[in-house]
Amino acid sequence: MYLKGLILFFSLLLISCSQFGPDFMKAGRNEYNKVLAQTDDEEILLNLIRLRYADNPTFLKVSSVSTAFNWKEGFGINGSIFDGATTSNNIGVRGNTEYIEKPTITYSPLSGADFVKNVLTPVDHEVILLLARSGWSIERILRLTVNRINNINNASEASGPTPSEAPEFNEFIQLSKDFRDLQKTSKITLGYQLEGNPDELALLIQKDYRNDPMVNRLLNDLKIETKNNIIPITKNYFDSTQDSKIQIESRSLAGILFFLSHGVEVPIDDIANGRVTITKNKNGEIFDWQKVLDGLFTVYTSKNPPEQAAIAVEYRGNWFYIKDNDMHSKYTLMLLNQISALQSGKIEKSGPILTLPVSSN
Repeated sequence: MYLKGLILFFSLLLISCSQFGPDFMKAGRNEYNKVLAQTDDEEILLNLIRLRYADNPTFLKVSSVSTAFNWKEGFGINGSIFDGATTSNNIGVRGNTEYIEKPTITYSPLSGADFVKNVLTPVDHEVILLLARSGWSIERILRLTVNRINNINNASEASGPTPSEAPEFNEFIQLSKDFRDLQKTSKITLGYQLEGNPDELALLIQKDYRNDPMVNRLLNDLKIETKNNIIPITKNYFDSTQDSKIQIESRSLAGILFFLSHGVEVPIDDIANGRVTITKNKNGEIFDWQKVLDGLFTVYTSKNPPEQAAIAVEYRGNWFYIKDNDMHSKYTLMLLNQISALQSGKIEKSGPILTLPVSSN
């Protein structure tokens, strides 16, 4: 009976070991997934910090991840059973297990003409439409991706190396808030034109709201005089004579990265030692870039590893991090990732065809 019990025990043990494979996959896949997401965000944060310090950014893509699991087990039983005294009986048990994981991760630096083109090409208006219709706040989209609308400046100087003089931005921030309020109340819609060039975007003012005070304020700020319900959105942002179109000058991906890099808090020592360019107001005081990026993006700094950080990297002897409870910065970083992905591919039409009457009469 004793021998039969041992055989049954080890049989059950071997059966249970056969289920280790799915368990390894469940744990391994999730861990790789978390690490990929974390390191992607850390790379973006690191490059934003580099841009703030006028250091060259580098992008290293994880092009493939593969891993092989090898699990070996062995058990053996040997013994002697005699009919005589039980003290003469003996049973020996031996076993061995071996677990081997062989991950293969392939990195490829992002470079070459195609990459540079994607980084330096202004964000397509179609990207703005797609993001706006996928649930993103039009205020966040415009503040992040647009240099100016109808000559209303959104700190366009920040789309490159840090300027020495404070940019213009107050009027644009209010404009983007007005767009957001109208978006939330469904008084305006972005879509494609029905007539003219059907590939161009337009702003549709819902007919019942054509004389709405909030709509009128937006049109007055944009210096739009047309009474049409459908207002074309164009890329001819150098034409200052238009009073019937919305001219949007969008940033490139590189411009967006430069813009967000000004949200990096720089240690006092680095400012004092001239390691970053300082922007000043007309009165000579240091300009606070959080006035431009308030509610959009902030990177904090500390000498020690931060606690409660969503993302943190060490650079030049300091820690830079995004707070875990800073939802604005986390959402902006998520939006940046989506824009980066969209810039590398062709966008199919993703919005409505505007078919309402063109005139309010």
